[in-house]
Amino acid sequence: MKLTGAEIVVQCLLEQGVDTVFGYPGGTILNVYDALYKNQDKIRHILTSHEQGAAHAADGYARASGRVGVCLATSGPGATNLVTGIATAYMDSVPLIAITCNVNLPLLGKDTFQEVDIVGITMPITKHGYIVKDVHVLAKTIRRAFRIAASGRPGPVIIDITKDVTAASCEYEPEKPVPFCRKAQYSESDLDTAVRMIEEAKRPFLYVGGGCVISGASAQVKTLVERIDAPVGETLMAQGVFDQHDPHYTGMIGMHGTKTSNYAVSHCDLLITLGARFSDRVTGNASLFASQARILQIDIDAAEINKNVRVDAAVIGDAAEILEKINCRLSAVSHPEWMQELAAYQKQHPLFYDHSRLTCPRIMEVLDEMTDGKAVITTDVGQHQMWAAQYYTYSEPRTFLSSGGLGTMGYGLGAAIGAKMARPDKIVCNIAGDGCFRMNLIELATASRYNIPVIEIIIDNRVLGMVRQWQTLFYGQRYSQTVLEDKVDYVRTAEGLGCRAFRVTTEEELRAALKAGLRQEGPVVLDCCIDKDDSVYPMVSPGASIDQAFDASDLKK
Repeated sequence: MKLTGAEIVVQCLLEQGVDTVFGYPGGTILNVYDALYKNQDKIRHILTSHEQGAAHAADGYARASGRVGVCLATSGPGATNLVTGIATAYMDSVPLIAITCNVNLPLLGKDTFQEVDIVGITMPITKHGYIVKDVHVLAKTIRRAFRIAASGRPGPVIIDITKDVTAASCEYEPEKPVPFCRKAQYSESDLDTAVRMIEEAKRPFLYVGGGCVISGASAQVKTLVERIDAPVGETLMAQGVFDQHDPHYTGMIGMHGTKTSNYAVSHCDLLITLGARFSDRVTGNASLFASQARILQIDIDAAEINKNVRVDAAVIGDAAEILEKINCRLSAVSHPEWMQELAAYQKQHPLFYDHSRLTCPRIMEVLDEMTDGKAVITTDVGQHQMWAAQYYTYSEPRTFLSSGGLGTMGYGLGAAIGAKMARPDKIVCNIAGDGCFRMNLIELATASRYNIPVIEIIIDNRVLGMVRQWQTLFYGQRYSQTVLEDKVDYVRTAEGLGCRAFRVTTEEELRAALKAGLRQEGPVVLDCCIDKDDSVYPMVSPGASIDQAFDASDLKK
């Protein structure tokens, strides 16, 4: 059948099983929006308030569902407004398709109104980029883009289409999507080496990363833990891969990880690294990281092997597939002395906070209690992000969505909207610092427009909390440009954007507001006021070994 390029875009999205897209229209992409209008019964379009919000929403949709997220934007500033969201997805290996439209082909390269080379701009932050100048290759390009985005180590792909291609016509033949694969690069010898190292270990420790979320390896991780009776720590991106109620779980690893997980890394004799890239926020001083241990790394991306930390052995491929094969070969063993040592250490060095007043840790504990630990939690970036990872208890993957690699302030609200679209059965809460909330608060208008029942919890300390914490510890308490004490009223702002809003100063007010929010059929905002000098602990100083984590009590000594 003969279709226009715009109609082909929509048909290819339907082919790929896309049911929701996020975007903002403009001149060059009008033909695509006209085709979407004619297919609004098949594809739901969420009009965000800003293109960055559309990219974050598509990202949140992808993380919550495991499917490819899709966002749309027009040329020029519309396309460039996607860049931060694309970079966020790239750093965290999120499958995302960004479709933009550009000026007509004869006008390319002539500094035409709202013309930018968005493929060139995004080259360092995408898995691949296409500019489509011929309608006859459009369908093939879109199909290939989806395969690239979802296969191997996932990531964003951009498709830029000239406006005349969206108006031109050609024959279109429907195709079933080609199943993507995560190609294995390991050998039987690699598996044998991994099994031997695990069986020889007396003090093994599992360092679980976000790759285990992507590969769907939760069941295999659980089997491995039970088979070898080993402790488990997770990165920020891996929250929920392993049920955190399990006594084998020792907490998050890294700069703001638990002292027990960091101690375990430094005192184990085998570090089993699963889908993790040895980020600087995890390793601290990389030369000292797990320096007493042999390291086994399992990762799908060969480029991550020996990039930040030298390893003793590696198995390259999909984590779930590899662990399935390793588990079948392993004999059951136990490590009671090692487990008892860590359990004792955990009792000596628990997470703690001031229980005499409202704090973010207490907010997260109450939220955990009132949602039975079953909510999808999105976050922005900063202190609240760390507290959300430390004090909410995650029992399944894809329930903690956060910008880990890029650290994008303003990410969480858009991501929460996308997550709710992907998982309407789930309670979705975004945890935002007041500094982050200011950046993309306009997406509350999106949530209220569509009556999307997300709960926005503002951790309001009237400062840029994490930056202030660093200024306190390392910059002689010189609080340069980190104080937000001004005339902004977040409750009235939220109400003005169509949301129900509460100001919270006590635990009683928190419980009442959450109870109302959980019943509400639209967006709810809680402005939770905490002290400006609350700090996140434990903490590892930059350049230090992670076993040198300190907390408030250490500072007083």
